[in-house]
Amino acid sequence: MNNDYIILTDSSCDLPAQLAEELELTILPLTLTLDGREYANHLDGREIGFEAFYDRMREGGNAVTSAANIQGYFGLMEPLLQQGKDILLLVFSSGLSSTYQTSLLAAEELGEKYPERKIYAVDTLCASMGQGLLVALAARQRAAGRTIEEVRDWALEARQRLCHWFTVDDLMFLKRGGRLNAATALVGTALGIKPVLQVNQEGKLVNVGKARGRQAAIAALADRMAENAVTPQETVFISHGDCLEDAKALEKLVRQRFAPKEVVISYVGPVIGAHTGAGVLALFYLGADRKA
Repeated sequence: MNNDYIILTDSSCDLPAQLAEELELTILPLTLTLDGREYANHLDGREIGFEAFYDRMREGGNAVTSAANIQGYFGLMEPLLQQGKDILLLVFSSGLSSTYQTSLLAAEELGEKYPERKIYAVDTLCASMGQGLLVALAARQRAAGRTIEEVRDWALEARQRLCHWFTVDDLMFLKRGGRLNAATALVGTALGIKPVLQVNQEGKLVNVGKARGRQAAIAALADRMAENAVTPQETVFISHGDCLEDAKALEKLVRQRFAPKEVVISYVGPVIGAHTGAGVLALFYLGADRKA
C-alpha cells in the first residue's frame, strides 16, 4: 500500500476491477436481491456478471438493493486498523443511500476502539463512476505523497466539481423509482423521449432535460459537458448499462470535442443498474461546478 493509510470505498463506485487493484483501493461490496436471491456486488462480477444481470432486467427481473451494513464495514476495517493503517472512507452519496450514515457509525465505533488511528468518512455526493472518478483521483493524490488529511480535504472540495450526466433508455425504471409519473413515462416512451439527468450538488438524481431519440440523448450529454468542463481534461469516465456501442459513440464525441488524455469505460454495476435499467449511459468529469 502507498503511504500509511487505506482508501476504502464501496462497490457503487463502478470502477473496473483491474483499475481499483492498480490504485490499491479497498472495496466494500454492496448487496442486491435479484428474483429473491441475494448477491454481493463485487467489481469483478464474481457473484453476478454484468451481462447476466442486465439480461435478467430486460426479462423483467425484480432487483432490490440495500445499503451497506455496519458489520461489513467492521469486517474490512478492523483488520486494517490492527495492522496500524489509517483509513479514509469515500462513500456513496447520502442523497441516494444511507450507506454514508452507516460508514459514520462504523468510523465512530472503531475510532473509540482504536483511538491511536485516524479514520475519516467523506460523503462523496457522487454515484457510479462519478464516485469512481473522485476515488481514483484521490488515490492518485495519495500516490503523489499527500497525507490522509490533505486527500480528505481535496475530496471535500473536488466533490462539488465532479459532474454527472445520465440518460436512460427505459423510462419505466424512473417511474418505478418515483422520478416520473406513469402518464409521463407512457407518453415519453411513445414519443421516444429520453431524459437527461444529473446528480446535483446535494448528491441527488434529478431530471434536468430531455432529448428526442437515443442519438440526440447521447449528444446532449456531450453538450452538457461543454457548458462547464475545465480544460484541458485529464480523465473522463463513461459508464453504461450493457450498451457498449453507445458508450463508444459518446467516447468519440468527447474525444473530438475535448481531447481528454484518458477515457475509461465501464459497466454501471447492479446496485445502480437496479434503479436505472439496461441502457443507462453516463458521463463523468471534473468541471467548474455541478450546477445544471
